[in-house]
Amino acid sequence: MTIEEAQRVVDEWIKTKGVRYFNELTNMAILTEEVGELARLMARKYGEQSFKESDKNRDLGDEMADVLWVLICLANQTGVDLTDALKKNLEKKDIRDGTRHQENEKLRK
Repeated sequence: MTIEEAQRVVDEWIKTKGVRYFNELTNMAILTEEVGELARLMARKYGEQSFKESDKNRDLGDEMADVLWVLICLANQTGVDLTDALKKNLEKKDIRDGTRHQENEKLRK
């Protein structure tokens, strides 16, 4: 599925099953919640925190998909074409950071 297709699929789901989009500020708060849930799982899986019983069956991919879902909702309701935005962002990074990381001594250790 392309990003463009994902934006269409999410929009269709919202309009047919979700009734309507939550407002932008609500979705921003939900996005923050979802990122927090992803961070919690990452801290337990890759960090030094131990798993609580309630965290043991959580799926990393599912948590990432939750973040992506809400981000797509925000893009749809604010008129952002994520495919175009990502292309422009990659161009910006290429110009700004094209050699910066390769020249970073800290990354060679």
